[in-house]
Formats: sequence, C-alpha cells, structure tokens
Amino acid sequence: MTSNTVKFLCTTTAVALAMGSVAQAQTVDMDALIAAAKAEGSLTTIALPHDWCNYGAVIEAFKAKYGIEVNELNPNAGSADELEAVKANKGNTGPQAPDVLDVGLSFGPAAKAEGLIQPYKVSTWDSIPDDAKDAEGYWYGDYYGVLAMAVNKDVVTDASPTSFADLKDPKYAAMVAIPGDPRTGNSSMMSLYAAGTAEGGKGGAETATAGIAYLKALKEAGNFVDVGGSAQNFAQGTTPIMFDWDYNVLAMRDKLAGNPPMDVVIPSDGVIAGVYVQAISAYAPHPNAAKLWMEYLYSDEGQLGWLAGYCHPIRFNDMVARGVIPADMMAKLPPADAYAKAIFPTLDEQSAAKAVVADTWATEMGAN
Repeated sequence: MTSNTVKFLCTTTAVALAMGSVAQAQTVDMDALIAAAKAEGSLTTIALPHDWCNYGAVIEAFKAKYGIEVNELNPNAGSADELEAVKANKGNTGPQAPDVLDVGLSFGPAAKAEGLIQPYKVSTWDSIPDDAKDAEGYWYGDYYGVLAMAVNKDVVTDASPTSFADLKDPKYAAMVAIPGDPRTGNSSMMSLYAAGTAEGGKGGAETATAGIAYLKALKEAGNFVDVGGSAQNFAQGTTPIMFDWDYNVLAMRDKLAGNPPMDVVIPSDGVIAGVYVQAISAYAPHPNAAKLWMEYLYSDEGQLGWLAGYCHPIRFNDMVARGVIPADMMAKLPPADAYAKAIFPTLDEQSAAKAVVADTWATEMGAN
C-alpha cells in the first residue's frame, strides 16, 4: 500500500480498496490457454483451506468448469511454508511441487526477490488497483479482510468484548487466542499488529513491539491461551475468544450455525486490514494450468466466489461499478462503518514488524 491508511470507497454494506491508476489491459487467448492447461491435466495448490474465503467451492467450480484436477497440498500451511515448499521442490515435477501461491502481502515481494515466482498478468489486470500489485506482474492482490474477534457466547455469557482494552479484564481468564505463531502465519502476525495499534503503536517496529508487550502482559495475567485458535478449539471452548480475519470468523459463524452461538466483533481500538496476493511458482510443473487458475480467480465468477466466503475481492470496486454483485450477497457483508478506521500497514512497516517478531517473540513469549 502507498500510505499507512487507505481511504475506502463505501457502499451501504461493504468497503473496497481505493483504485489507483490503471495499467494497460492484457490480451489473453483463452482458447489456447484452456487447451494447454487441459493438456497438462492438473494443478497443484497449497495452503487453501476449504473454509478460507470459500476456497472449497472455488476449487470445485474451477474443476467443473475446465475438467482439470486439483491436487491440494497442506491446506493449513502458512505463507512462509508455501515459499519453503517452492524452494524444496525446485527440481521436482511431481505432486509435491506447488504451481500457485496465496500468501500475505509481504511474502509477494520476498518471493520475487528470491526468484521463486514468475510474472503473469491476467486479462482483468487493469481493474486490479496499482497499489495492490507488482508492476511487472510477479504478484497481485486477490482479496482483503480486517482482523476480527470471534466470541463463543456459551462461554462469554455477558456482553462481548468490543476492544483489545476490554480483553485485559480478569473475567476473560484463559480465553483469548490468536491463530498460531506470528513468525510463520500472516493472520497471527496481523493479530499481533492490531493489538500493537490498539496500544498506541504508530506503525512498523514500534507497533510490533507494542503488540508483543500486549500479548505478553495478557499471557502473564492468565488471559492469553497459548494454543492456536481454530474452529474446533473455538467450538469446544478451548479458545472462546479468538482473532482471525473477518472472512474466516464469519464463515465459521455460518458453519457452526449457532452451535455454539457466537458474536463477530471488529475491535474498536485496533482495526487492521490485510491484503493477500497470488503468484505462480517459477518452477510450476503445470504453468498453463496455473495461468488458467489465475484467469478464473480474477474473473467476475472467481471474484464472486471469494465474496461468497466474506472476502472482499480485489476487483470489488470494478464489479460494484458494473452492477454485477448480487444483492443477496451484498446483504451478508458487515456494515461499512465497522471498517471506518481500517489501517493497511505498508510493506515497509510489515517488514520492520516481522523483523521485531522474529528477534523477540520467542524470548518475550517463551515460545519455541
């Protein structure tokens, strides 16, 4: 992102990234690409849980549309794990080599710098905001969300907390969790960053330091649960207050269907938004299937697939302007005012924050 706070263009029920200047539209011979992809026969993905951004339905729709098998590696891997999988399989054309990546924003430039990804500009390239894509086409934003709290109402029987400050209350003993290790997972890293913002951090290393201090204090007070927040742990009451992207907790709410009942809260004092990005492995065994996958994801159909899973697709503005988003889908999204204070940390800020976490997380939190 080009600034610490990105202004939003709002509809009555959703928020979209502000559009930058457009790049030149691309021309893709879809018939030739489809034929080449079908000749390859399969696509290998990694780190795509079916309940993340509606990926289960998106994958099935892609398979049905093009008749290409999808080999899914390690659905619960983090962004760092994805890059390691590419490195480990540079000379491997078998089923353990990922063709495509879906990683946190900061991992896109890192993968480019290490020569792990190849450029490809989809045919809808011009409707992807310039500040959410690499100018040369090595990586490109796909969807974004905001950190939210899921609150298990079977455990938290009074009013749900509405802020990071609220979570310091002793009544939330052994309740608060983040998804996992912030050194390897972007959602955990940004949960920490949101906490640091709530504590007054102004960005980058300062915010990461404040976030670690907050979680350390929460752990010392007995409120922080040193267990990764997950749908199973949440439902069982092991992590009854857990942070994750809004699209994950909203999808979890639908899946749990009231068992247990839950609230989804955007914390009022730390509203952090994050963009994920797509890329094609530089060593993809199925490069044409990978390109076809990207064409599908960035088509209106693919973008609506993500929106059905509560992820704001990167081409949201363009689609709203053209009136192609169904009204019933729009009605399921959170109200725009919940996102009014959203901050998008820049790549430099994220890099500085990651460095602090890498250096101090283990010692401060007693983590391996």
